[in-house]
Amino acid sequence: MITADDIEARLAGLDAIGATDAGFHRLAWTDEDRAAAAWFAEQGARLGLRVERDGAGNLWAVPDVPPPWWGVGSHLDTVAGGGRYDGALGVACAFAIAAAIDRAVAVVSFADEEGARYNTPTFGSRALVGRLDVDDVLARADASGVTMADAMQRFGVDPAGLRAAPVALERLRGFLEIHIDQSRALEEAGRPIGVVSALAGRMRVAVEIDGEADHAGTTRRSERRDALAAAARLIVGAEDLAAPNPDFVVTPTRVLVEPNALSTIPGAVRLWLDARAPRIEDVHAWRTAVDEAATRIAAERRVDIRLATASRSAGVEFDAAVRAALVADGAPELVCFAGHDAGVIGEQRPAGMVLVRNPTGVSHSPREDVSVADAAVAANAVAAALEELA
Repeated sequence: MITADDIEARLAGLDAIGATDAGFHRLAWTDEDRAAAAWFAEQGARLGLRVERDGAGNLWAVPDVPPPWWGVGSHLDTVAGGGRYDGALGVACAFAIAAAIDRAVAVVSFADEEGARYNTPTFGSRALVGRLDVDDVLARADASGVTMADAMQRFGVDPAGLRAAPVALERLRGFLEIHIDQSRALEEAGRPIGVVSALAGRMRVAVEIDGEADHAGTTRRSERRDALAAAARLIVGAEDLAAPNPDFVVTPTRVLVEPNALSTIPGAVRLWLDARAPRIEDVHAWRTAVDEAATRIAAERRVDIRLATASRSAGVEFDAAVRAALVADGAPELVCFAGHDAGVIGEQRPAGMVLVRNPTGVSHSPREDVSVADAAVAANAVAAALEELA
C-alpha cells in the first residue's frame, strides 16, 4: 500500500530546487532543471533502476528487464512562478508506484513539458511521437537570446539527437500519468481523484492587426485606423461566438501593442487567442466564424487583419481498457482541457491519466494545492491498474 508519507517524503526532496518567494522556477535546460534531474537519479538508484536520457532529454528510470515496459510519470519543469505539485507530484507518485508493485515499470520525466522558456509545451513527449518541428524549436531563442540548441548543448544533451528521439518510444507498451486537477471539478464532486476520459481539442490563433499610429487628441474618429480598438472588438467577438457552448472556452492570452504610447493611437497589434472545446469540430467551426468576424471588423475599422493557426491539437480519447482499469474503484471520468504528455503519448500508445483533487482549482501558481492523502489514493489506483495491464 502506497502511503501519503511515502509520497510526501519524495516530494520534499524537490522543495529546495528552484524555490523563490514568487513560486517555483524550474525552467528547462537550467541549473534548476539539472538539480531536479539529480533528484530523479537518486530516486531511481534507490530502487535499483537504471537512469538515462533519450535524445530529447527525457529522463528514464528503467528496470533490468527487456523492454517494452509500461511507463508512469509526468514532468519536473515548472512555469516561472509555478506551484509545488504540477508535474512533480506525478513523478513522485511514479517512484512510489515503482517501489510498491510487482511489475517491471519505467518511470519517465518528460523534458520541457511546460514549454515556459521557449514556448515549446509537451516538448519531450512530442519529440518521442515524432510530432516536433526540430529545426523550428532548436532555432528559438529565450528572453536572453540563448537558442534552444545552445541551451541543450550547455545542459549536456546533444541537439543533434533530437531527430532520433522517436526510437525511445519503442520501449513503451503504454503510459500512465498522475497530475494535479487544474480545475475545481473534483473538489465540487467531493471526490479525491478522477479519471480523464479525453483531452479537449485546442487551437491557438495568432492575429496581426495593422492600422495607423496618429495623435490621440487631434485625429477625428472618422479618420482613425485604431488597431487596438479593432483588436478589442475581435476579442469580444471571439468570446461571444463560443458563448452558446458552455464547455467552450476562449482566452486572449497575449497582446502586444505598438507604439504603446499614452498619447498615440495604436498602429499595430499582435495578439493570440486560445480556444478549447471537447470536440475539435466545434473549434474548427468557431475559427471559421472568427475569420468572418475579422473580415467585417477590418472593413468597419479600416485596418488590416491577418489570422494564422499557431498550434492545433485534435485532442485525444484515452484507451478504453486503460480507463476501465483505472475506474475500477468508482472514480468519476471527466474531460481535461489542459495539454499533457499522456495525451501526446496516447496518440500512439495506450495511455491514461488520473487527476488529484485541487481545492483551489488554481494551477501554474504557488496557490495550487493537493492533499498527499488524495495523491496516495491516485497512486494506489494507478498501481492496481498497472498490476492488471502489465
